[in-house]
Amino acid sequence: MEPLWLAAAHFSGLDPDSVQIDRMARYRRWLTTEAREAGGIGPGEVDRIERRHLGDSILFASQFSAEPGDVWDLGSGVGLPGIPLAICIPETRFVLIDRSWRRVGLLRRALRILDLENCQVEHGEIEQLEGEVDTVVSRASLPPEVLGPLLAPLLAPRGMAVVGGSWRERPDHLGWETVEIPPDLLDHTVWLLIMRRA
Repeated sequence: MEPLWLAAAHFSGLDPDSVQIDRMARYRRWLTTEAREAGGIGPGEVDRIERRHLGDSILFASQFSAEPGDVWDLGSGVGLPGIPLAICIPETRFVLIDRSWRRVGLLRRALRILDLENCQVEHGEIEQLEGEVDTVVSRASLPPEVLGPLLAPLLAPRGMAVVGGSWRERPDHLGWETVEIPPDLLDHTVWLLIMRRA
């Protein structure tokens, strides 16, 4: 039986090779050891890494209409969803952005361990970011009603944002499209919120 994260990758139209599968295994080990010890992952999350963190993160790619050129992961924390996506989409450039210097240090360490060349880490506040990008991803960083107005000026024309969270029921927010991923994939329902710029 394939790992749940790999099922999520196939669902999203991705076909990880042996190098990517090995990187994901190393990242999983890092999450359950160094990241957990540093407080980036709660002790109760270790048993849920596959479905709650890795698989959930990769499902963001199911909403990409094409392979993005650049992706910003806002409030990246310990690299979710940015690092799993970067592992599975090596031709895309990912920028992992977090406001905490401690988490920025953890992210830089993870990228060195994984030898992940299509990623970089930046320290910054979402409210102070400037520029435009093709795609933004964010997982449980800010409530959608707060995040939406901050994202709108960051998206390039025809750009999109994909946002996830730990919702127990369907999230419906003005200005967002709600996509439901069936519960039989990861043993729980996943909702993603999508914002598109014309």
